[in-house]
Amino acid sequence: MSFEITNIFLNNLTELINSNRDKEISSLFSEVHFADIAEVLEELSFDEAIYIIKLLDSEKTSEILTELDEDIREKILENLSAKEIAEEVGEMDTDDAADIIGELSNERQERVINALEDDDLAADIKELLSYEDDTAGALMAKELVKVYETWTVAGCMRRIRGQAKEVTRVHSIYVVDKDDKLVGRLSLKDLIIAKSDQKIADISKAKVDAVNVNEDDEEVAKIMAKYDLEAIPVVDNNNVLLGRITIDDIVDVLKEEADKDYQMAAGLVQDVEADDSILELTRARLPWLFLGLIGGVGAFIIMEGFHSVFSKYATLFFFTPLIAAMAGNVGVQSSAIIVQGLANDDVKGSINSRLFKEMLLAALNGVILAVFLFLFVWAYKGELNLALAISASLVVVIIIAGLIGTFVPLFLNKRGIDPAIATGPFITTSNDIFGILIYFMIAKLILGI
Repeated sequence: MSFEITNIFLNNLTELINSNRDKEISSLFSEVHFADIAEVLEELSFDEAIYIIKLLDSEKTSEILTELDEDIREKILENLSAKEIAEEVGEMDTDDAADIIGELSNERQERVINALEDDDLAADIKELLSYEDDTAGALMAKELVKVYETWTVAGCMRRIRGQAKEVTRVHSIYVVDKDDKLVGRLSLKDLIIAKSDQKIADISKAKVDAVNVNEDDEEVAKIMAKYDLEAIPVVDNNNVLLGRITIDDIVDVLKEEADKDYQMAAGLVQDVEADDSILELTRARLPWLFLGLIGGVGAFIIMEGFHSVFSKYATLFFFTPLIAAMAGNVGVQSSAIIVQGLANDDVKGSINSRLFKEMLLAALNGVILAVFLFLFVWAYKGELNLALAISASLVVVIIIAGLIGTFVPLFLNKRGIDPAIATGPFITTSNDIFGILIYFMIAKLILGI
């Protein structure tokens, strides 16, 4: 049964904290998963959360810290000494430890690293902190099981027992040469069924997928997804084995990227959360809202330029929202499919072939919708030319919107700009303006105004 946080549980916990009944609190959390404890801490006051963090042992609280919301974790770390933080990160895998220490100021980072009792861990964390954000180096952990190709199976089994103690999960055993260059991999099954006097080089698989330490983390995610990998080794430019990236880290990358793309598609220019300040939320929202305002002004100017058309065919004015909405919807649909394809690396072939396919698709959809609209306008207003003008405009607007929705994300991707920006207000606003302009131009042409 999953753990459930109830008001009764929280009130009971608060009472235990106020009464300093430490043994009962420890007993209460003894069988609770660290991720659930992190959720509990987020429901408590800051002082109560600090109390529990300092009460529980570092083995458990180190895991809790990695699950906490960043803002809450930052406040908790501010109230812990360098030695206390060092005790926490000393229980973590190196990648998590580097992430936690990386959130501190440069001065506190140095103090925490100096307070670490394990010199090897301190060196590993310094190395991980030296890599650029959003790269394989910043994402990897140093813990892995490494064996040399010249070892025998019997000797290998003895040596990896010591290494495996530091590794949470042994996905693969990596084989290196005398210069620590990655030359192959082993599974535990390969090792167990092999004869004790066999050389590792004789039973290892030479083909091993690896990523460069400077590879973008999104590319790493694509590789691991494509080949269904639970872990992947990280090497430098000389193919020297440096660390490994596991699937749980990749899940975090995918979640962060999905959150970012979703916010960009909604017209937010920076990463924000519901609990952020009004000023931060305003900064994130205002730029795209301002773009929408400019788009509205542009639409007003275009419509004012066709005042003579309105004066003779006032009905055209009432169909303007329909044309603008269809242009925006088609553009967002087209761009969303392309952006999704780019994210999954499914978009193949030339831009021209993509545009041609989208043009045919948009034309088919446009004609079907235009036939319905033509019949409606003709039956409702009884004017054949007016119905033809509105329905013909709809076909052209849908085709143009589809082409824009396809071209813009492809163009942005070619220029190294996140194409997710094309699924938001940018594409909607631009298609609204183009749609209205095309609508009145075609209507004016057909109606002979």
